[in-house]
Amino acid sequence: MNKQITIKDIAKEAGVSISTVSRVVNSSLPVKKETKEKVLKAIEKLNYYPDSLARSLRVGYTKTIGIIIPNIANPFFATIVRGAEDFLRSKGFSLIICNSDNNIAEEKKLFKTLIEKKVDGILYSGIGDHVESLINRNIKTVFIDRVIKNNKFSYVCSNNYNGMYKLLEYLYNSNHRKFIFISGKREIFSAAERLRAFQDFANEYKIDYKIFEGEYTHESGISVAKKIKSLPDVVVCANDLLAYGVIEHFKTKGLKVPKDVSVTGYDDIAFSKMFSPPLTTVKQPIYEMGKTAGEMIFTILSKTIDHIPVKQFENEIIIRESTRRRN
Repeated sequence: MNKQITIKDIAKEAGVSISTVSRVVNSSLPVKKETKEKVLKAIEKLNYYPDSLARSLRVGYTKTIGIIIPNIANPFFATIVRGAEDFLRSKGFSLIICNSDNNIAEEKKLFKTLIEKKVDGILYSGIGDHVESLINRNIKTVFIDRVIKNNKFSYVCSNNYNGMYKLLEYLYNSNHRKFIFISGKREIFSAAERLRAFQDFANEYKIDYKIFEGEYTHESGISVAKKIKSLPDVVVCANDLLAYGVIEHFKTKGLKVPKDVSVTGYDDIAFSKMFSPPLTTVKQPIYEMGKTAGEMIFTILSKTIDHIPVKQFENEIIIRESTRRRN
């Protein structure tokens, strides 16, 4: 068996003291350029990896952030992660990605695991209605696309209500009168806000409508679309993946979008402009939301403040070929 390489081995190989190697590895104090190069060459030659856990116990931080999301396969969350990771990497932090599948029990396990790994902070995009009791008071947390109305927590989100309401007004002004709305799970903040906008719009404009509940997945869009017995003027989906599924099912039935029925999404993930037909949707600044969450957790940790209350982005309606003006 190969023995584990230690800092003593590096010091011996480089011909320097153990304290000098420590200064190079931890970037704690300046070291002469020539000496630093000797140490780095020794580290490379011996294939040495510092013990990050031991170092974190010494210095009091791990330079790691955990992020809890429902599903990395969803391009929305993949883009959120990319935005956060790009920023945090530039500051020397690593990101631990955790998938919860929108499962409360799994989220509890993930919080426990991240706390045990002594992460410096957590970025959270889960269900959210239970999380206040889970968050260790010593772990700084920033919510992404999830909001708890509590001044202890920081959060980054977009204006889901306004974005959905503007889309519905566009559809109404394009002579759509019979609506089907497919919501996400109502315990999810963004889904609840989009549903609330639809309900307020329906009450104000007195439209003919039905509401179905699905999940933020392509498969759920297909499943819910199979339940539609009477074709509306428009199917409004709470996210783009739902809309993809709905359109796919309509195609199998020989229906044409938007000639026979309009379909809209929400998020404007990257594939929506390339979909057939290109999807009318609401654009969220997804990457910027992730990046901003990374900036917020970094600022909180750097300044040792409790929280930065809120950063809310506005959304933009993107009109493409999955909708048309009705006669």
